[in-house]
Amino acid sequence: MAEKVTIADVARHANVSRQTVSNVLNSPEVVKEGTRQRVLAAVETLGYRVSAAARQMRTGRSRLLAVRIETTQDGMNVFDRFLHGLTESAARSGYRVLLYAAGDDRAEIATIDQLLGEFEPDGFVLTSTHHGDPRASWLAERDLPFVTFGRPWGAPAAGHPWVDVDGAAGTESATRHLLGEGHRRIGFIGWEAGSGVGDDRKAGWSRTLAAEGLDAGLTLETDGSSAQGQAAARELTGRGATALVCVSDSVALGALQVLPAVVGFDDTPVAAAVGLTSLGQPLAEAAAHCVDLLTGRLSGRPAAAHVLLTPSLVIRKEPRS
Repeated sequence: MAEKVTIADVARHANVSRQTVSNVLNSPEVVKEGTRQRVLAAVETLGYRVSAAARQMRTGRSRLLAVRIETTQDGMNVFDRFLHGLTESAARSGYRVLLYAAGDDRAEIATIDQLLGEFEPDGFVLTSTHHGDPRASWLAERDLPFVTFGRPWGAPAAGHPWVDVDGAAGTESATRHLLGEGHRRIGFIGWEAGSGVGDDRKAGWSRTLAAEGLDAGLTLETDGSSAQGQAAARELTGRGATALVCVSDSVALGALQVLPAVVGFDDTPVAAAVGLTSLGQPLAEAAAHCVDLLTGRLSGRPAAAHVLLTPSLVIRKEPRS
């Protein structure tokens, strides 16, 4: 049986100290990139394997970041892109992602409490933030490290780090695109009022029309489904709308059955398949910032309080039937 490779063997091979090897494995953010790559190459060459249990006992860290799996709407959830980016970014920082499911806020808090007892995650990434969200306050009251992908809607004084996509900037861009195409009667199909994300996306459309002195009254709320998007599009076109900005691709796909001048939000694979112009969220970048903010808190490294990213408009000339 081959002798077990030790941390001292890795240190000798990489010509660094054992402490440097330990830092690379446990706190990679404190090590220079060149040194980190040299140590990782030595780890790979020698076949060194870290004992997670031993490391947790030694450092008091599990190297786990926990995040909830999101549900889907009409099979068009883009959360998988965010999750993929989160997993890759976490791995580069020496962490793994622990997934869990929960049906609502109360169930998620109970699940987090259970995970703390069973797996001791070092930090949490909360998604789908909303008005009256109790999860952030629950974690903050217990001084547990976390970051949210989504703003603290209705609680601007909240002190936790967050990353979000500027939906208003996105729908402003979409509305200006339709104005450039010659439309003046541009409607908006959204979610029910009170959704932080939905209200933000609606605001970009309405302020753009207002700035042009145009009617911002062509708007309807939906449950987010394609069926209700189609029904809303019929009503709005009956009221004179010649183009529509939609709160999501799911809603936009329904609207697209009624008229061609439609812009969605999320740039899902379905949008690409049918030729729908849509706003793409920089989800991999958002995930990387989430990891950076969270690991920064865990390591005591100074980091920005929040990050607001801008979506990009993906223009497709002709919808495909």
